[in-house]
Amino acid sequence: MITILDGGMGRELERSGAPFRQPEWSALALMEAPETVRAAHERFVAAGATVITTNSYALVPFHIGQHRFDADAERLAALAGRLAREAADTGTGVQVAGSLPPVFGSYRPDLFRADQAAALLAPLVAGLAPHVDLWLAETQSSLEEAEAAARAVAGTGKPLWLSFTLRDGEEATDLPCLRSGQPVAEAAQLALRLGAEAMLFNCSMPEVMQGALDAARAVLGGRIPLGVYANAFTSQDEDGGANEVVSAVRDDLTTSAYAAMAQGWAAGGATIIGGCCGIGTEHIHAVAGALRD
Repeated sequence: MITILDGGMGRELERSGAPFRQPEWSALALMEAPETVRAAHERFVAAGATVITTNSYALVPFHIGQHRFDADAERLAALAGRLAREAADTGTGVQVAGSLPPVFGSYRPDLFRADQAAALLAPLVAGLAPHVDLWLAETQSSLEEAEAAARAVAGTGKPLWLSFTLRDGEEATDLPCLRSGQPVAEAAQLALRLGAEAMLFNCSMPEVMQGALDAARAVLGGRIPLGVYANAFTSQDEDGGANEVVSAVRDDLTTSAYAAMAQGWAAGGATIIGGCCGIGTEHIHAVAGALRD
């Protein structure tokens, strides 16, 4: 049985005409036009997603500013959770994953501060908790980021999925690594130690995903499920933090091309498959159909 995730919320909002700009990114629609967020979730449900992810990724000071974060992060997280829950309930058996982002910036393990992470994650967890079925700590660039996320949700009684982003450009090697340079094998060992109920890879080019799956499977031996949700960008290893600019989307990742890649990941051991930045509802519809068939 394959679990189908949704796609990239930010670009889906942009394409729909929802409020969208930097620095707020996907948080802008949540603040100014929340009905567009629910509508985007509903489109992913209609496309075949059986897990949708809350639009809470950009609820960090990098995107909304420290003052707004301090004043509104928990309220906005609760709104994101409620909108996802309402959309999930339009389907049958659809679950809601609470997005826990890298709170110091995507692809920036060098900015991580363990002594500050808990305070930034706490309002997100508090706001989302009543509405979500599981936690998805996503785009984690280092082991330390993942450990902080696990600590933040300890005691909530909800499953934790850990999703890591990978080196995918000129710095990529035959040994699959996180953006921090730490090996995927070490991340898999950490996932087991933390009691994660799934390990995934996201927000990296599709071409590097199978190597990461192989490295993780060698450590995990089937003890927890593996998943993939790739982005539609060229490598951002050399571009600084993700979402610092509105990156161009590859034109070769057609719906059929991405669905074929998803079939390969499923054959290679992934049982949770969806899309990240630039992967839209039409891609998820194609993936759901290909994997169902």
